[in-house]
Amino acid sequence: MRGVQSDDPTVIRVLAVHTDDVVSALEANATRDVRAVLRVTPPFSGRIRARLHLAGAEGTYDTDPEPLHVEPERLVADDAPAYPTPDRTEDELRSDPGVTYSPESHREYHERRVDEWRERVREHVRERATVSTPTGPHEVRVATLG
Repeated sequence: MRGVQSDDPTVIRVLAVHTDDVVSALEANATRDVRAVLRVTPPFSGRIRARLHLAGAEGTYDTDPEPLHVEPERLVADDAPAYPTPDRTEDELRSDPGVTYSPESHREYHERRVDEWRERVREHVRERATVSTPTGPHEVRVATLG
């Protein structure tokens, strides 16, 4: 049986999201000039799925209500690790007296640190999150998939 559907996003109690989508959105926002979000498409229901989306990619909405865009940062804890920027990983590598810096060693080190970040940030997805709706903040339980 399907749950009650509504135009009101405050009926959402559980936001189901694939952990890979959260990680990908965070990484896209940290590395490119994009606004990756988790989009929830109406009609809304008590348990609904949010999917990776680039905000603005769809042009003007012709639906009422508009889809809900959830910033991926709202879905991770405040103590989640920061994305390892190339400048940061270069500084880390250059400060290691046991390593001789080269562009190749930096590339390999940076790739390893990004892989580590992807694994670690997955552990920081919140169990509850507050999302913005047209009527104000609304708290939901976060159900991770994958």
